[in-house]
Amino acid sequence: MLSRNNSAHKTILVICPFPQGVAAGQRLKYEQYFDHWNDNGYEVVVSSFMNKSMWDVVYLKGKHISKIKGTILGYLYRFHDLFCMSKYDIVYVFQWVTPFGSTFFERITRFLSKKLVYDIEDNTITAMSSSVNSIIAPLKNPNKNKFLMKTADYVITSSPSLNKYCLQVNNRCKYISSSVNTDFFSPVNSYNNEREKVVIGWTGTFSSKEYLDLLRGALKKLKNKCDFKLLVISNFEYEFKEIDLEVIQWSKNNEVKDMQKIDIGIYPLSNDPWVYGKSGLKAIQYMSFGLPTVATNIGTTPEIIKNMKNGWLVNNEQEWVDALETLIKNPKLRKSLGQNARKTIVERYSTNVIKMEYFSIISKLYGE
Repeated sequence: MLSRNNSAHKTILVICPFPQGVAAGQRLKYEQYFDHWNDNGYEVVVSSFMNKSMWDVVYLKGKHISKIKGTILGYLYRFHDLFCMSKYDIVYVFQWVTPFGSTFFERITRFLSKKLVYDIEDNTITAMSSSVNSIIAPLKNPNKNKFLMKTADYVITSSPSLNKYCLQVNNRCKYISSSVNTDFFSPVNSYNNEREKVVIGWTGTFSSKEYLDLLRGALKKLKNKCDFKLLVISNFEYEFKEIDLEVIQWSKNNEVKDMQKIDIGIYPLSNDPWVYGKSGLKAIQYMSFGLPTVATNIGTTPEIIKNMKNGWLVNNEQEWVDALETLIKNPKLRKSLGQNARKTIVERYSTNVIKMEYFSIISKLYGE
């Protein structure tokens, strides 16, 4: 639990899957606005299902005893929440109340909440899970998400596609993009080829590793055309013997410094229903650093990247190879796309812009 400003007279309970400050889907969405809510008179209390020990093993193979213990603790945390939930002015649920089983916890949460905000990221109403934890996939229930989407006082969605779906069951919903602090996420790139090798970079967790794997064929072909380094910033180990690879374990303290080592950002995606719920967060991160970003032309990404204006959209493996080869060999184009990318993020996807969209929902519900 995290408490802020005990003198505040308006209260919000945040129900979320992951510990505060570790998951990009939480950090670069609602978590970064807690100070703004606090400054406007709201006390924020956070209850995550996973504790830090559970987070450290959840995407690792094996570790079954630790995962079982962490899951049991998570349910105990939720039982505790039920006994104090009614004292909060607003309950803010991100993704789900509990990960497995029936909609019992979601229904009780709805019943006990004076006002309920539901924040849904990715198309979690479709069935998908990491291959690492595929054994538990049958235990997940998309009806949890559907129930919260239908009954919440307001729904915040992560993409236009997901918002369109939501409008079929709840007209009080709004697509709000992920955002970044552009004062903190700032560019240092000189857009030249003075380094020994141009660095192509990707950042993500184990759950999105399969998207990086989509580029293995393209990167092998690219290696035959020009030299480069692939930098992977993640919470897992990664091997790719055919190319020059550096893997950096993600850390909050080094996030900016590590991202600033990249010359070209990559955002590969597959054509599946899950992807259409994605917010395009990786593209926003890369672009905030003034990086030319090459991304699959699918889902929310074309809303953010305008092809050959502030980034490069591609549709197949050969287009990936051509785009990356061109950018590696053309620093002037990298500079043009990168600077336009930075301008897009500052104007449309910075925390200073997006914070008011979140707060307008919070303040409206409190006033009703």
